[in-house]
Amino acid sequence: MTDLLAGLREALRLIVTLDADLIEITARSLQVTLTALLIACAIGLPLGGWLAVRRFRFRRAVIAVLNALIGLPPVVVGLVVYLLLSRSGPLGVLGLLFTPTAMIIAQVVIITPLIASIAHQAMRDLWADYHDLLISMNATRWQRVTTLLIDGRRALLTAALAGFGRAIGEVGAIMIVGGNIDGATRVLTTAIALETGRGNFALAVGLGLILITIALLVSGASHWALRTERRSLW
Repeated sequence: MTDLLAGLREALRLIVTLDADLIEITARSLQVTLTALLIACAIGLPLGGWLAVRRFRFRRAVIAVLNALIGLPPVVVGLVVYLLLSRSGPLGVLGLLFTPTAMIIAQVVIITPLIASIAHQAMRDLWADYHDLLISMNATRWQRVTTLLIDGRRALLTAALAGFGRAIGEVGAIMIVGGNIDGATRVLTTAIALETGRGNFALAVGLGLILITIALLVSGASHWALRTERRSLW
């Protein structure tokens, strides 16, 4: 309890004084996470919709693999991305290792299966309702997917929030590919791990409280937007 109270005081101090390091680390955390989320949504949401309306031979196997990838250990993802981006790896010539771009790549790999799986489950239920109507209208496959994505936007927002929550709290993979370099790749989660290792528990707890606050604010803003849209429809 003492560490928690000290962490709360530290968090308030950092916020009130507009600590430059805190602003930089927080901004980088949001930049990396939101960029990864946008890319993952651009891949995962259409993929989930496509799997809902498309029937092919190995569809069940693809869905099973997609669901299995949700539980892929982040440190394994970080190791694979590290090997790909290292100097001896196939993508080493790009010089992306220990940069925010490498961290974004790792986060995209981690959260895309989660977003696609949740989107597929939501779109599958909608497809059962829209199937006959869209078939009778001779809608193309991508028109069907687009219709499902638009009508299921609330469920898809839930998928995006789940991806955001996992990405903003990720530490293992981005520690491996980012290196936790001060002023370059340090984000809130890696800063918490660093300060905990140093024994600065008050600062670590303070940073953790700030991280939780950011996650709650993003979630609250999303739900507010949905409620506003729902009221406007009435």
